[in-house]
Amino acid sequence: MRRFFAAALAALAAVALTGCSHSGDGGERAVPEPELGTVAVNPATASIALPLDAYQDSAEENRRMDAVQDRLIVRCMARFGFTYQPPVATRAPTAGGAADRHQYLFGLADPRYAAAHGYDKDAGRPEPPKPRAPRLSDSAHTVMYGERPGARGQAGPDPRTQEEAERADSGLAVGGQRVPPGGCQRESYRRLYAPAKDSVDLLYAFGLTSEAHTRAQQDSRVRAVLAKWSACMGRAGYPGIGSPYEVVQELGLAADRGGPRAVRAAVADVACKREVNLVGVWAAAEAAYQRRLVEEHAETLALYKRQREERFRLAATLS
Repeated sequence: MRRFFAAALAALAAVALTGCSHSGDGGERAVPEPELGTVAVNPATASIALPLDAYQDSAEENRRMDAVQDRLIVRCMARFGFTYQPPVATRAPTAGGAADRHQYLFGLADPRYAAAHGYDKDAGRPEPPKPRAPRLSDSAHTVMYGERPGARGQAGPDPRTQEEAERADSGLAVGGQRVPPGGCQRESYRRLYAPAKDSVDLLYAFGLTSEAHTRAQQDSRVRAVLAKWSACMGRAGYPGIGSPYEVVQELGLAADRGGPRAVRAAVADVACKREVNLVGVWAAAEAAYQRRLVEEHAETLALYKRQREERFRLAATLS
């Protein structure tokens, strides 16, 4: 999954997400804002559970699926007589237990972390060294990537599903065998994430999550609490900042996110969030819009969930 996720995210980011539905005459029809339900008071982000969390892999599950994809590559390369050893990834140390998937959903929110590290998200978690890809012969390169060495920009067919790939011709052969379109790397992805024509796109749930997040930011109750947070920041000596996502850029802290200036701003930022209950209100809105989207897309999400469980069963057979 790591091999295609970045490109897919870039494509997804280019899609305009709006919070309005359109009427048949070309005008816009306002969609009523959903009920927020119970609004927690300054909840810890680790305690926040959102409806679409159930459809997305955790960091540990992502690592597990990466390992499964590597094993599929090994099997594919072996069909052509190549012994392939995937690079061994070094895990970054994790600070204190399970990952908090919503840690920065609303900007910085942990007062202890703000006081200790400011806006430095990587403090105490050094980046692990990137594993070196094994050296491949020209023939092995062709089998792995579905292209001759040095032939970048001359990509062959790239079927969406493995079903389609079985009928496609890459135009390449090694040792008398047809190389799969995109090579073993792409085949491993299709076998895991897009085996058949009804396979739901891997980023489907992520796309809904992004849409809910956009709609929540446009919600009047979230805009109101953001205005209160901004006013609080102004009183603390940081005027003119409209969103928690803009603090680092607006204050010129990018070059030193963990320095004294950043720590002072981060402490004020989190204190203001807590004063106006920004995380509680915003999380409630996020959940409300996710619930609405889960209801609207229930059939596809059910299929997505079944296919996700099938991937986990496949992973068990390859362990």
